[in-house]
Amino acid sequence: MRTMISAVIIGASVAACGATFPVPTQRMADAESAERSARELGATGQPAAQLHLRLAQEQIAKAKASVREGENERADFLLIRAKADAELAVALAREQAAQNELQRASSAKEQAPK
Repeated sequence: MRTMISAVIIGASVAACGATFPVPTQRMADAESAERSARELGATGQPAAQLHLRLAQEQIAKAKASVREGENERADFLLIRAKADAELAVALAREQAAQNELQRASSAKEQAPK
C-alpha cells in the first residue's frame, strides 16, 4: 500500500513537471514586431514615444532572461506589457507624424497665392 501511494505521488510530480507554462513564443514575436514598428515609424525621435519604446525594449530583454531561467509565465506577463508599450509608442509616433503633416499643410495654405 505504501509503495502504491509513493508511486502515485511520484507520478503526479512527474505529470506536474510536464505541465509547466509554455514558452511564450507568439507573444515574443508580437512584442518584437510592435517594437520594430515603433522604431520604423520614428518613435526614437519623439520623447514620449521614445520612453515607451525604451520600456518595451527593456521588458523584452527581461522576458528573454526569464525564458532562459525557465520563468515562462513571468516572461509572458512582461511581453504583454512590452507589446502594449510598443503599441503606445507606435500611436504616439503616428500622432506626431499627423501633427507635422497638418502643420505643413497649414503653412502651405497660408503661403499659397490668393
